[in-house]
Amino acid sequence: MLQRILSYRPDLLIWLILLGVIAGIVLPVRGEAAEIADWVVKIAIGFLFFLYGARLAPKEALKGLMHWRLHLLIVIFTFVVFPLLGLAMKPLSVLVGEEMYMGILFTTLVPSTVQSSVAFTSIARGNVAASIVAASTSSLLGVFLTPLLVFLLMATPGGIHIDSSTFFSIGAQLLLPFFIGQILRPWVKDFAASPMTKKVDQISIGLVVYVSFSEGMVQGIWSTVSWMSILGLVLGSVVFVYLMLWMTSVVSRKLHFNYEDQVAIQFAGTKKSLAAGLPMAAVMFGSGGLGLLILPLMIFHQVQLIICSVRASTYAQRFPEQSEESTTAHTW
Repeated sequence: MLQRILSYRPDLLIWLILLGVIAGIVLPVRGEAAEIADWVVKIAIGFLFFLYGARLAPKEALKGLMHWRLHLLIVIFTFVVFPLLGLAMKPLSVLVGEEMYMGILFTTLVPSTVQSSVAFTSIARGNVAASIVAASTSSLLGVFLTPLLVFLLMATPGGIHIDSSTFFSIGAQLLLPFFIGQILRPWVKDFAASPMTKKVDQISIGLVVYVSFSEGMVQGIWSTVSWMSILGLVLGSVVFVYLMLWMTSVVSRKLHFNYEDQVAIQFAGTKKSLAAGLPMAAVMFGSGGLGLLILPLMIFHQVQLIICSVRASTYAQRFPEQSEESTTAHTW
């Protein structure tokens, strides 16, 4: 296992996030340039959700949703179990501070990933079609459910403020571009699925990180973050990921899902999307005012990729010769 962890190589997104962090600390954007950067981030986020809409095939999603028990279970883990565990960690605010805890809670409210969930399910010889639909459905539902959960669980009189203008911003910056993408999909789907637009996704997230860390540097909030806090977030993320992997495994077995479906449930039901979470946070809280709010999600994202890549490889080695029929019949 240690060898697999050491051999893990981060993708371009992770490098861009690290670059955004370093640039935000060394060369923070200030003054009028910060205002221009905020608008650039807003435009980039709108284009990002336009691409999401253009990529999602409605007919394929509706067909895949016929496996409703699997998708319902993943939605429950993503938007019910995760948030309940986030609320249960409220006592941590005494140790890490209220703002850092809010970042931990926000991490539990964002939707599941698409790319990594599907990739790990494929490596582990799971139900790839179901994983695609489940992760895509989670991302789509997250546009509605994540802001609602933030409003219900995170809005506080003296802290985070969510009102009707927040939902208007979400509609204008996220939903409207998404539905425009859906409408224009017959003409732009090939462009939206091209490798070039994947770079747009990653660059947009890198911009959000850069602007957010710049604001934190200007306000001096990063001087309040200790290495012990970061180490605590890493260790806590490791525990959280393994807890969710164990829960999804046990529940899917108890409900008599076959091996392929169990794999899809594990990898789609334990993820939290940095690609969706950061743009949503920028819309709801302002790209220049995220501060410590996004740090737990950034760390959790990296930890979940490493752990799940190791687990997917382990599953692939456990059943190297299985045929489609035998994996369908197999349960743990």
